[in-house]
Amino acid sequence: MPPTFGNGKICYLEIPATDITVSSSFYAAVFGWTVRVHGDGSVAFDDGVHEVSGMWVLDRTPATEPGIVISIMVNDAAHTAALITTCGGKIVKPIDPAAREIAAHFQDPAGNLLGIYQHRG
Repeated sequence: MPPTFGNGKICYLEIPATDITVSSSFYAAVFGWTVRVHGDGSVAFDDGVHEVSGMWVLDRTPATEPGIVISIMVNDAAHTAALITTCGGKIVKPIDPAAREIAAHFQDPAGNLLGIYQHRG
């Protein structure tokens, strides 16, 4: 099934990496992203539902400080948080059981700050 096309949809990300093999392996293991190699050798991905794609890039500084935080939807935030640390990432804002949302912030192996979000229900 092709992705949903529409005006205003977020569809493509360029993620800074310090080692593309380490970063691509992390996202594949933790989030189930499909990793593919283009003819020019660049490494790209499709997210877990094939709605967002992108690639890892070496020519940018990782986004280590909170600014805009992109969150990745997960089925089980606690399990994913454990996978993040097992696979080389770091939880920097753990899940708050008293919070309205089930969410956490993490740094990937390159230091990029992102979030995970679990839908209630």
